[in-house]
Amino acid sequence: MHTKAQFVRTMFAHIARSYDPMNRLMSLGCDQAWRRYAARQAALPQGGLALDVATGTADLALALTRGHPRARVVGVDFCPEMVELGRAKVAMAGENPRIHFVMGDALQLPFTDGCFDAVTSSFALRNVADIPQAFAEMSRVLKAGGRMVCLEIARPTLPLFRQFFHIYFYRLVPLLGRILAGQGEAYHYLPNSLTHFLSPEELKAVMERVGLSEVWYRRLMPGTVAVHVGFKEAEESHGRRRQALPQTPTCSQVKAANTAGGESW
Repeated sequence: MHTKAQFVRTMFAHIARSYDPMNRLMSLGCDQAWRRYAARQAALPQGGLALDVATGTADLALALTRGHPRARVVGVDFCPEMVELGRAKVAMAGENPRIHFVMGDALQLPFTDGCFDAVTSSFALRNVADIPQAFAEMSRVLKAGGRMVCLEIARPTLPLFRQFFHIYFYRLVPLLGRILAGQGEAYHYLPNSLTHFLSPEELKAVMERVGLSEVWYRRLMPGTVAVHVGFKEAEESHGRRRQALPQTPTCSQVKAANTAGGESW
């Protein structure tokens, strides 16, 4: 596994228990509203199937099912400790039949091409080793006509707010992470992962390069996060298609397992 991937998986294993409360604190209580907005942009059809990449504790997966009452969601993540908490949260919410979890890597999604009506991610891309590859994989498993929705943190552009954000995000958040979660290193990495991260306009360009069309984004709160949306109009004829290996569920297997609410592969 890539060195960054090893570091990220270990880090999230250590902070899993504090992840949700620290998210609420870092976002000043706004992160769930951002996820609800992102879920609405998925615009799933009746009975549609979505993939939530790097699902973690399943907040966006739950926002998808709550926003689309007949939809089903597969959440994929490579950190067992985060997924364990996600399963418990989904069970508590009574959404077990509609949300299914799969262990997997965002850079090599364990699904055949064109399985999902929508593919989503939230606060995940700063943690992958290869952003274009992650977008290419999400596009590969997205159906023609489907939507990709990406919720990510962004550097604000308003001068006064940018100064406040810098102090809060780079100084106060690591301090709170050390005091409240006992994970100073992790909450130093998470803010600093934004320093060299792509701007919203650069993310838009990457989405377009992997073949998505009509890509747009909207900044929220004022400018500290951005929701990107792109559409897949037709099957790419130039990309490499993944063969259905024995351990790689086909679309029909994904749908059957998700409907049953069980692990069938």
